Amino acid sequence: MSAKLFSPYTIKNTTLKNRIVMSPMCMYSCPDEDGIVQNWHKTHYTSRAVGGVGLIIVEATAVTEQGRISPNDLGIWSDEHVSGLSKLVSLIKEQGAKTGIQIAHAGRKAELKEEIIAPSAIAFNDRYQTPKEMTKENIQETVVAFQKGAERAKKAGFEVIELHGAHGYLLNQFLSPISNKRTDEYGGSAENRYRIVKETITAVKEVWDGPLFIRISANDYLEGGMTPEQYIEIVKWMKEDGVDLIDVSSGAVAPARIHIFPGYQVSFSETIKHSAEIATGAVGLITSSIHAEEILQNDRADLIFLARELLRNPYWPRTAAQELNAEITPPAQYERGW
Repeated sequence: MSAKLFSPYTIKNTTLKNRIVMSPMCMYSCPDEDGIVQNWHKTHYTSRAVGGVGLIIVEATAVTEQGRISPNDLGIWSDEHVSGLSKLVSLIKEQGAKTGIQIAHAGRKAELKEEIIAPSAIAFNDRYQTPKEMTKENIQETVVAFQKGAERAKKAGFEVIELHGAHGYLLNQFLSPISNKRTDEYGGSAENRYRIVKETITAVKEVWDGPLFIRISANDYLEGGMTPEQYIEIVKWMKEDGVDLIDVSSGAVAPARIHIFPGYQVSFSETIKHSAEIATGAVGLITSSIHAEEILQNDRADLIFLARELLRNPYWPRTAAQELNAEITPPAQYERGW
């Protein structure tokens, strides 16, 4: 049986050469706090493309200055960011990988000196400042910011956009009853908590016709929080609104005790994939090629998202190909090593 990990995967108008995805991971590497791409980003991402990754998703990139996770985040809130992002896209594509970008707003988890905003005026914990509860005007401005971010991502040449709706950042904060205590049309019922996500997807789809992913935290691990079963309905709405793939992660909307082990989030991907009938990506301490192949062969996900393992080994795909007896073509400059 041929390795499914190294089979092509087509989603809308984009075909990945394999099922290996580099998860977005913040680099906090903009020292001037302007969100501009640095040489570090060019080296970091391009090396994973040389290593054989099929799709590289650039780290959480802020749609507003106020929405940065840290002052040193990449940004997409200004046209001034497009040039650097375009050069980064070109470098990655030259090495045979498809390019994606995760656009994001940190909400109450923004570690900034200036005022921050969130669905409700509740701090994440004692280390974070208490955010200002968003007005309806703030909400609409944020939706527009995501749309403008998508426009800039398209200008930069990205082939995939992922909305960050996980890990306790703004869209996740609206979705979870743990962090959303609003009493207007953006709080309360699941439909109301989903409203800003729906509006964001709709706004992005007006300017973007490529593959659209969204990362979710499928389990809050807290009493009264979201569970994978509750997310099935929400993901069905996402599918109806035009999302093509769910990147299934979990946790971090509020402090919680999480029992982690290799593949601890894969069952969430499997539940969402089959119950909502949508493509999913599996993530979470997936480090071995055999484990990745098992997930795909047993139809538990469609793509494998690797994070820290690709920090440790940028050439993980080439090692995995040897272990799974799959043939992949190295760069011409490296052929003597094969």
